[in-house]
Amino acid sequence: MSGRSIGDFQRTIEAAYLERDRRRGTTGTFLWFAEEVGELARAIKRGERENLRVEFADVLAWLSTLASLTGVDLEEAAARYASGCPRCGRSPCACPERPLATYGEGGDAPASKPPRR
Repeated sequence: MSGRSIGDFQRTIEAAYLERDRRRGTTGTFLWFAEEVGELARAIKRGERENLRVEFADVLAWLSTLASLTGVDLEEAAARYASGCPRCGRSPCACPERPLATYGEGGDAPASKPPRR
């Protein structure tokens, strides 16, 4: 993808897989995406340096097809970060770091609270 935009990549993935992914549907495609994220997590955890490029590429491809299925242009989505952090507007980010146990948009929910469904 050297020298190509993320929008170009999205269009390449659409040309190769979009019809198949439409037949699979968003839910089925999301499940494949989640499986690929799991494979990436395993490669990171195990320190499989040679496998990381493959797993990152797979995650990026599945993310791209999910964006296409849901009508999201990744070029436009990526623009959210074009000027740095979308929360504080700085680069590098100057936001206070949040503990890993938090979740949600604000990051202020206690870890014991169950996730929203």
